Amino acid sequence: MEGIVSWFEFVVDNLGAIWTSTLEHIVLVFVPVVAAIVVSVGIGILFRHNPLVQNINLSIAAVLLTIPSLALFTITIPIFGLGFWPPVLALFLYSILPILRNTATGLAGVDSAVLESAKGVGMGPRTRLWKVELPLAWPVILAGIRVSVLLSMGIAAIATLVAAGGLGDFIKDGLARFPLPTSVERIWTGTVFIIILALISDQLLGFAGRLTTSKGIQK
Repeated sequence: MEGIVSWFEFVVDNLGAIWTSTLEHIVLVFVPVVAAIVVSVGIGILFRHNPLVQNINLSIAAVLLTIPSLALFTITIPIFGLGFWPPVLALFLYSILPILRNTATGLAGVDSAVLESAKGVGMGPRTRLWKVELPLAWPVILAGIRVSVLLSMGIAAIATLVAAGGLGDFIKDGLARFPLPTSVERIWTGTVFIIILALISDQLLGFAGRLTTSKGIQK
C-alpha cells in the first residue's frame, strides 16, 4: 500500500514531465503507423489480383519484423543520428506486416458474387474498389492497424536508448537510479502510462471502426 501511495505522489509531482513524455510517445507511435497504413494499404490494393507478388511482399515484411528492434535502431543511427528518426523508421517497418497482411486478407475475402453484382450494375474497377472492396475489407484492415499500434506502443518504450524520448525515459531513468529513491516509481510510471495509452488508443480505433464500418457488416 505504501508503494502505491508513493507512486501516486510521484505522478502528481511530475505531471508536467509525464504529459510531455506521453505526447512524445504518441508522436513516436502514430507517425510511423500512419506512414505504414499508406504504404501497406497501397501495396495491398496494387497487388490484390497478384497472389504471388502479394506473398513475396508479406514474406519481406515478415523478415523485417524478426529484426531485433534495438539492432534496427542502431543500424539507422549512422544515417539519421540519435533522436526521433531511428525509432520512427524501425516502427514503420514493424508496422507494415500486420496492416499489409490484413489488407491482403480483407480484399481477398470479398465475395466474388458481390463483385460480379457490382460489375453487373455498371461499376468500373475503380468504383468497385472504393465502394465495394475497401468498405467490405475495412474491418479486417482496421484490425491490422490496431495490432500495429499496440505493437509499436510497446517497442517505442526502448526508443529512449537512442535519445528519442517518450515514456521509456521514465523506465530508463528508474533502472539507472535503482535502488535509489523514486527509481521504482519511475519504472512503474513509464510502464503504467504506456499500458494506459495503448488501451486508450485501441478503444479509440475500435470506436472509429464502428463509425466507419457499414451497419450491414458490423458484428
